[in-house]
Amino acid sequence: MIPLLLYVGFFLLTLGIVKLLTGNMTKTGFIARKTVTFGDESAVVADRRASFFSIFAIFLLWASFTGSVMLPDFLHMPGPFTGTGTFTYTTEAPDGQRDDGEVSVTVLPNAEDKDAIAVDPGEGFAKNDSMAIATYRSSLIRVDENDEVTREGGAKVVAVNGQPLEPGGEVKTDFARIGMSQRGTLNVEPNPGWQMEPIWLPAPEAVFKRFVEIASTGFRNYTLLEHLGSSLFRVVSGFLLGAVIGIPLGYAMGLSNWFRGWFDPIVEFMRPVPPLALIPLVIIWAGIGEGGKIILLFLAALWIMAIAARAGVSGVDIAKVHAAYSLGASKAQIMRYVIVPNSLPEIFTGARVAMGVCWGTVVAAELVAAEKGAGMMIMVASKFQNTDIVLMGIILIGIIGFGIDILMRWCERVLVPWKGRS
Repeated sequence: MIPLLLYVGFFLLTLGIVKLLTGNMTKTGFIARKTVTFGDESAVVADRRASFFSIFAIFLLWASFTGSVMLPDFLHMPGPFTGTGTFTYTTEAPDGQRDDGEVSVTVLPNAEDKDAIAVDPGEGFAKNDSMAIATYRSSLIRVDENDEVTREGGAKVVAVNGQPLEPGGEVKTDFARIGMSQRGTLNVEPNPGWQMEPIWLPAPEAVFKRFVEIASTGFRNYTLLEHLGSSLFRVVSGFLLGAVIGIPLGYAMGLSNWFRGWFDPIVEFMRPVPPLALIPLVIIWAGIGEGGKIILLFLAALWIMAIAARAGVSGVDIAKVHAAYSLGASKAQIMRYVIVPNSLPEIFTGARVAMGVCWGTVVAAELVAAEKGAGMMIMVASKFQNTDIVLMGIILIGIIGFGIDILMRWCERVLVPWKGRS
């Protein structure tokens, strides 16, 4: 919730700053004079300043919540407690007498390399204790183990820092949460702060370091380019197969009542089925080789392309068809000069969606018996909790997918310049 609020706050701040600095700078031209933008894509274009600030905001939050060395300390979120803290426990003997003991807790990034500090046991039957804990970890401590009256002798801890404590309860100190188990043992959990533990979210420099390492030495006997190239080949192959079959199928469903009635139940049934659910069936039918992976991606793209083509044909303005007929056009000419050009915008939109779905499915497609691929790299790394490799793979897949989307947008602008116009 805190990162989301900070992200929204950064969005509003940058929006206000840009509006303030450019408030007096007005654009001129036809686009600037448009007042109605609904349904007209030409009236809304991406503000690249917003894109820059969006990427910068994500990076800033990532670096801030991981304590990255790329940011000054004052921009870091509060980190986990490190150092030495103390708390006082009160133990009660069977005869009702009470005594206090002090526990010194040393919290370090690697507590395994640090022994607990030596403390004076003090006077009374409750003796002082010490312990060492790693950051982001918790540890049980039996404070009565060195007391003169132990738990076996009937003693029990009844309070921490003067606050009553019972089994299942907890007391919060300025550096840790002190809980009591059902057996009466104290559990010390130092404050984790707001920063993420590296195993959950590594810092940007750790991910970049891993990228340089894998780019130079490879991963699992293959170079990084071989992994990415293998995934790209599978995605493009599956997408092209889906487009080659899906687009004619969509045209047929959009032009023929019989084809629409025949294939509509199949398409509408398969459309909501996630590609991941098809993995067992694909393995049974096509095996675990390269063909099975491409078939899975083909099925991920097929229904999207079919629906996009069908929607494109169904959305053609009937007035254009009547106008072509009135000018003496044949059915073939109407198909070539009216139906296809006017359906291409919907097809390109569907292609972009299908490509995104294929990229999202490639990780699952490479889950079974893949020797190389970005998805395989992510899945293997996750088994060994190498979060930096997982995050690196996700970023690379996203960058490549975004690059392909930009390429498809460019092709759309070149091949379908009439999109958004009557």
